[in-house]
Amino acid sequence: MRNYPAVGLQVADILLPKAGTDLRKWAVIACDQFTSEPEYWEEVRCLVGDDPSTFHLILPEVFLGSLEEKAREENTRMIMRRYLNEDLFTAHEGLIYLERTVNGRTRHGLMIALDLERFDFNRGSEALIRSTEGTILDRLPPRIRIRSGAPLELPHILVLIDDPEGTVIEPLTTQIDRLEELYDFELMLGSGRLKGYRLVDPDLEKQVIAALKQLADPARFQSRYGVGPDKGVLLYAMGDGNHSLATAKAIWEQQKAIVGMNHPSRYALVELENVHDVGLVFEPIHRVLFGLREDLGAAMTRAFGNQLRLVPCRGQEEMIAGLHSQGGSEQTFGLITSAGFQLATLGQPTFNLAVGNVQAFLDPWLKEGGAEKIDYVHGEEVVCKLGCQPGQAGVYLPAMAKTDLFKTVIVDGALPRKTFSMGAAKEKRFYMECRKIA
Repeated sequence: MRNYPAVGLQVADILLPKAGTDLRKWAVIACDQFTSEPEYWEEVRCLVGDDPSTFHLILPEVFLGSLEEKAREENTRMIMRRYLNEDLFTAHEGLIYLERTVNGRTRHGLMIALDLERFDFNRGSEALIRSTEGTILDRLPPRIRIRSGAPLELPHILVLIDDPEGTVIEPLTTQIDRLEELYDFELMLGSGRLKGYRLVDPDLEKQVIAALKQLADPARFQSRYGVGPDKGVLLYAMGDGNHSLATAKAIWEQQKAIVGMNHPSRYALVELENVHDVGLVFEPIHRVLFGLREDLGAAMTRAFGNQLRLVPCRGQEEMIAGLHSQGGSEQTFGLITSAGFQLATLGQPTFNLAVGNVQAFLDPWLKEGGAEKIDYVHGEEVVCKLGCQPGQAGVYLPAMAKTDLFKTVIVDGALPRKTFSMGAAKEKRFYMECRKIA
């Protein structure tokens, strides 16, 4: 392990399954995906069986509130220890360069460990590593119970850098012949292909660190974003897995006085990506309401008054086309119920993004009993399919421009929670690499 405090980074010892392990069964998608589609996780269960798999080491959130949640809290640590005792892993020291190809696009990443001492998920933070959206504290306890006492961590965390010149990760794309191939395989259930290469040349590691130091230079940071020295440097912004990193931070704060500052749990393994990577797209995260107790459109009209206009649409395609054709200062989003599709237009919005105004309405409305629960889903087909069901409703939201992310977080603080998704559900990060944390 090597530490680079100036950029809050550790080059970690990464564990990968030994040769002969069926990687297509080993790697599974992030636990917070397909939460309203239990059939996806049942298909994963059938595919994996009892073979070595990260499926046995995580708590898919589809199981929250079920008997399986409790069983997994008890079993995941036991299976982790069994895999370690069975000598399932090979350790690899060094940065790992990744290529993920899915839906005709390839994005590029780098496995690193981030220093949790440099991370603050609170709104208004000036830390080197920050959340990009609000952290929902109620979502941490199940994750804390899974991670507490666990000997391994498995990351689905994606962290972004703002590197328009492509100085950190992109040079590695032309240096494949200087890297050691670790894996190259097709992911399960149509989620594309994953390749991993270890940086064995010390000069390449030095090149990466030097480029990160340039991005973190305070004078350069202030000039680029037009801010003063009162603004702390933001080098790493959360993309996906905000609550997983917040969980690691919470546990570290609880135990650091006991284990000391050099303990492995001070760091968290993540995949680093460049927000400017052409293979990376920002998708909206839609809302689905379950157990409606009143009409969603009527409730919104009551809340927003004459600022809100609702126009019926003949179908899903007309609603989506209407949303993407809008411009100017007004905000648009779609409403989907069993009665059909509507295009909602909001004038004089309070927040800069439609998702902010929608969420500001939904939070108190849910507390008042307007619906039983909410879920956050990816993809137009899912929100439309679920929203059309009796007693349910969907809110179809527009995507935000990914180039606005860093400046918005630096100047305004965290975005509304569940504002954006890095790709559609099947493009999400798969659990592949592990690291010892105990």
